Amino acid sequence: MTGRIARAMVGGVVVLLAGALAGCGSQDTKQREFFTSGNREADQRAEQRMTKDEQLKQGDGKENKSNKDNKGGQSQTGAVVTNKPTLYERLGGEQGVKAIVDDFVARALADPRVNWERKGIKRGGVLGYGGKSVEWKPDAGKVETLKTHMAQFFALSTGGPAKYEGREMKQVHNGMKITNAEFDAAVGDLKATLDKLHLATAEQKELLAIVESTRPQVAEER
Repeated sequence: MTGRIARAMVGGVVVLLAGALAGCGSQDTKQREFFTSGNREADQRAEQRMTKDEQLKQGDGKENKSNKDNKGGQSQTGAVVTNKPTLYERLGGEQGVKAIVDDFVARALADPRVNWERKGIKRGGVLGYGGKSVEWKPDAGKVETLKTHMAQFFALSTGGPAKYEGREMKQVHNGMKITNAEFDAAVGDLKATLDKLHLATAEQKELLAIVESTRPQVAEER
């Protein structure tokens, strides 16, 4: 069961950007550094988000210089891929993932753009009438269960313990009418969490790519 869930989540793999990016000629070199989601498009989107953030912070000049410097590192690629610890280990293992989940869940629950509680959303009905509310009313127990399942998913998808007790991603979000904009807001909150915890750029790229690859299973409203 765990293997099937792992393949469904990681192979198919809640927000990333819109918009093309300047300096995209350097993306092929960068992408080879962190293919972890199994989804090239997701990796590209994560790369774009990270590059855009770096440009905003450092300016286009510094970013372009960094891209040029990276072109000379191809001879190291084999060694890095073979010997580098798993993303789970680089995130800090169990405690590192817990810190990410604790901060991100609190941040996303408080963000009205995400509407994690699904206020005003109904499943079924005709032309907007009728249907059953899917509003989620979080209490301490529900939030802790959410955090547990999210931490298990992050661990499983980053090379950590293969244990997941929640339902499959598509099944959980079916009928919640989550939009791309809401998904984008949630991933923006995750990016803010990773920045707050001072995680390195490479690790941020890899985790964001994994999360982005869940978009087809989570966002129903394009």
